[in-house]
Amino acid sequence: MNNPETKLTKKDINQAAFRYMFMACNIFNYENQQGPAVVYGLEKALRKIHPNDEDYVASLNNQFKYFNTTTWMANLLLGASLAMEEKDGVDSLEAVQNFKTGMMGPLAGVGDTLVWVLYPTIMGSIAAYMGLEGNPTGAIIWLLLNIFFLFFRFKLFSIGYTSGIKLVTVLGEKISVFTEAASVMGLTVVGALIPSVVKINVGLVFQSGKVELPIQSEILDSIMPALLPALLTIAVYKLIASKKMTVIQIIFAVIILALVLSFFGVLSV
Repeated sequence: MNNPETKLTKKDINQAAFRYMFMACNIFNYENQQGPAVVYGLEKALRKIHPNDEDYVASLNNQFKYFNTTTWMANLLLGASLAMEEKDGVDSLEAVQNFKTGMMGPLAGVGDTLVWVLYPTIMGSIAAYMGLEGNPTGAIIWLLLNIFFLFFRFKLFSIGYTSGIKLVTVLGEKISVFTEAASVMGLTVVGALIPSVVKINVGLVFQSGKVELPIQSEILDSIMPALLPALLTIAVYKLIASKKMTVIQIIFAVIILALVLSFFGVLSV
């Protein structure tokens, strides 16, 4: 970016990153998805690259095409797209579109696994569990990590601009292997957190004469500790996967079910 032949400065790159991140999900639509956000993010940088009005309009129309990937990973692709257009001008438009189309799927797999599943599952669960114990440290760590990742996303855009094409090309087939490994790790963490985060206690007691047999401690825990939390987690995952209910509907359904069962004494604290 310090090359005197380049048209874009570090400020231009950071401005493009900020504008895209600010609008990435705010103007999302079901026709071209993140296309409008891409145009909004890059339009000032593209104006510097294409001083000719016709070239500028052609570039904007090209960037306005369908685009959808994890917003973090998009920073790599959009930074690389700017570098391609800065180098070859309007001659690069077809290559830019092909590059974005070919890479947004594989990078979405990585981004969705790390950003939307692994990171919030692990850190969010730890922060929530510490909060349940009255310890604010988890919430503070969660806040600091999000601030750190905000600046990291700017860095990703810069990396995309300087070496994004080379980076995603070199990774090639390794991206899918990495995604699979991260998915396995995420599922392992989720499984380990279920007993400590999801709490279900059956309050019913089987009684015959003077003999009392608590169902939770003497039956369910004997079969498998945290059996009910595991079954509830599986049921929720199945509902989410079936797409018959939204996440909000599932949350309210679990709350209502818990209140009703608690009222009749089936569940206890």
